[in-house]
Amino acid sequence: MKELERYYQILELQSGANLEEINEAYRDLVFVWHPDRIPYDNLRLQKKAQQKLQDINEAREKLRLYKLEHEQYSCSQQRECKPFSSREKIYSPSTSYKAEPYKKDLSGKNFSQANLCNKDLSGRNLSYADLSRADLSDAFMHKAVLRGANLSEANLLRANLLLADLREVNLRSANLIGADLSGADLSGADLSGARIRSGSRLMVKLIGTKLSGTIMPDGRVYT
Repeated sequence: MKELERYYQILELQSGANLEEINEAYRDLVFVWHPDRIPYDNLRLQKKAQQKLQDINEAREKLRLYKLEHEQYSCSQQRECKPFSSREKIYSPSTSYKAEPYKKDLSGKNFSQANLCNKDLSGRNLSYADLSRADLSDAFMHKAVLRGANLSEANLLRANLLLADLREVNLRSANLIGADLSGADLSGADLSGARIRSGSRLMVKLIGTKLSGTIMPDGRVYT
């Protein structure tokens, strides 16, 4: 329990905060401590920001998993409780398709123009899914598998794509401002026309990102 208290403190929350409060605190702190907001020549602050971001990500993930496990345990005791709350369901206005976000295999599904803002899709298999023009702003997609997916014109504002599999993904004309792609694999991806800068400043985190064969926003191929 002491470890959980530490995670709440990292996110500047009171003990027992719900998942919505955890996600909101996470987004606020990522906005404040994202290394791209720190002057690149200030190495001390850059190092501090990277450590802060690592702690924030860990705290959010640990508390999220704790909440899910606790809910599953409560359900098993009550027997009649549903595994997923209605507010956590994914809804696509264009197809009236509903899916449970905790179902791992969503490969090939149609989420075109879907409102997935703030959704937790971490670890999900979305390979070859159609997410064109979807709103994925502030979505948490840690270690998500999106190989070959269509994300053209999608809004990925501040999306967390840490360690995601984005090989051969279509990100043409997508909005990636504030997105975190640290450790992600973008090999062979197409980012033609994608928004990654504000003025001359790069606004996407690409620490440790694999870019072999990636088509960059300006059309050049990264080698």
